[in-house]
Amino acid sequence: MDLESVPGVGAKTAERLDSLENPERALREGDVAALARAPGISPGRAAAIARGAIRAEHDDSGEFLATERSREIYRDVLGLLQERAVTDDAARRLETLFPTGSASRIEEVREWVERAMEREADPDVLEALAGVAPLESPSTGRIRERCLATTDAERHAEAQDAFPELSVEAVENTRELADLARGYATVIALDETFAGVDIDGDVRVMPDALDSPEEVVPERTLAFFAHNRERLRAAAAVHRAADLESPLDLAALETRLSNLDDDGGVIGDEELDRLERAVADLDAAVSTAESVANDRLREAIEERDVTIEGADLLSLVEQGAGVDSLLSRELEDEHAAAIDAAREQLVDALALTDSEAELAVRAFPEEPTFPVEHDEGVVNRLREDLTVARDRRAAQLKRGLAADLAGMREGCDDLVRAALDRDVELAVARFARDFDCVLPAFEGTGIAVEGGCSPLLDCAFADVEPVDYAVSGPTLLSGVNSGGKTSTLDLLALVTVLSHMGLPVPAESVRIERYEALHYQAKSQGTLDAGAFEATLREFAGLVAGETRRLVLVDELESITEPGASATIIAGILEALAGETTGVFVSHLAGEIREAADFEVSVDGIEAVGLEDGELVVERSPKKGVLARSTPELIVEKLATEDETGVNGEFYERLLEKFE
Repeated sequence: MDLESVPGVGAKTAERLDSLENPERALREGDVAALARAPGISPGRAAAIARGAIRAEHDDSGEFLATERSREIYRDVLGLLQERAVTDDAARRLETLFPTGSASRIEEVREWVERAMEREADPDVLEALAGVAPLESPSTGRIRERCLATTDAERHAEAQDAFPELSVEAVENTRELADLARGYATVIALDETFAGVDIDGDVRVMPDALDSPEEVVPERTLAFFAHNRERLRAAAAVHRAADLESPLDLAALETRLSNLDDDGGVIGDEELDRLERAVADLDAAVSTAESVANDRLREAIEERDVTIEGADLLSLVEQGAGVDSLLSRELEDEHAAAIDAAREQLVDALALTDSEAELAVRAFPEEPTFPVEHDEGVVNRLREDLTVARDRRAAQLKRGLAADLAGMREGCDDLVRAALDRDVELAVARFARDFDCVLPAFEGTGIAVEGGCSPLLDCAFADVEPVDYAVSGPTLLSGVNSGGKTSTLDLLALVTVLSHMGLPVPAESVRIERYEALHYQAKSQGTLDAGAFEATLREFAGLVAGETRRLVLVDELESITEPGASATIIAGILEALAGETTGVFVSHLAGEIREAADFEVSVDGIEAVGLEDGELVVERSPKKGVLARSTPELIVEKLATEDETGVNGEFYERLLEKFE
């Protein structure tokens, strides 16, 4: 795929997207999370790019929402969907759903929606989804106990680019490689010429190291899984709760994740734990062993029956007078026993192996001294050996665990993606159930709604009165104030937007023509000045000049200028739209407009059936071919009916005649 062919993607953005592992798949599937992993691409920008790719694939102009009011309806609809998504990623993914005139895109989404509407929003699934998020790649940080070595300048540069976490050293011969081995726990030689060379230390010859990052820098893989551990566990919980087919062995994944600490270190290995404790406790263990030896010698000296009193002997010894000869002559066995006790204490405290113990025992020399003191040089060598052993064991474990986890990486991506996909599906399913939705039928001309209930009204959805309305061709919609004319337009716009998104609609049934654009002109706030009036007329001129199939909804256009001129202008617009265009014009001047038009304009009415306690009682579903009575007429009629005295009856009757 030519990335620059996607609308809104220039050369710089294409270069960023190209850094992704599979940008074509991400664009094809609308995977906003994957696109947002490209450097410099925000989630919002990623969603816009995904929409552009979909539009390009389905040859969509992106002009379906032709007015600001139609775009407001779409944003409100999208908001209702996003409120039902658990994860931020699913909310972003829902932004790739948009109304279109493309039959292929509508059908593509409808096929997906039919499956999504069958999903059950199990509470356990929703709870597990709360912990799911797109996987992230954290920085590893500098690794100082390991380095790469090569004699080749070109490979040196390649290695630096491939492994910024490690030092890459230039060497010329085996001697320089051996020098590195004395300073690093592990040296990885990139040149095959070093194969078979005998060098002290952990030197590994890996000519293919650049192709095996999980072996060279296992910390990179481990940091990724440690950072994303809870997200992966949550995704696994979603699969179990929703009974989804998993792309990998969840039990094996959980076992390996349990072997990681928060920093990407390996845990749960007894040998590594022993070595870590030994390094950490070495100084304390040496001090304790030293105290054990001195306590035993002190007790032996104080209790020993010699030529001089024990207390005097102790004083002499502590002053350093003749220590070697005194201990050698009088306390040779006791000194040897004290040294043995110190050595045993040190070996046991650190749980040293036989080979480690051979060095450890030399920390306490056999030469008679008091107080007994350890050999710092030996202790330092023991510390170094234990540290090297610890680091090598950790590296070995890291390589093994990283190799296992690296083999699961693709499956983990699929695991999280499937969980997030389920969240998107559940958002649609919950929307459909919350608002009693059905999939509309694309057939015939115009639009027909049965039992439609708008969730955009400012009341509980359960309290919304259902509306039946069918319209085809230019139509005037009349009705009393606050009778629901604007709400009816909103319902038609809502149903049209959802239908052309490929989504279910809140109604018992809907039949709708496939439109290419929705023009919804909202009610103007007062009379327009000359410039705004001219701009409005230009907008309608462009509208009637187009040949696209469109639904036109207009709310009280007469407010833009004087009532007499308004009726004439609206009549002219309706004449221009007459034919195949479906349009609903809400107006209080329906009668005047009908008289001014040179064709028979359909007039429907939302009728008020009376007044009750000063409130209108309205039949919300428009009646075909009915010019609805106004609120003033109803009030006059009510007064005439209630005038029991008849004193004012003649006056009210004359007023009523004026409405005929």
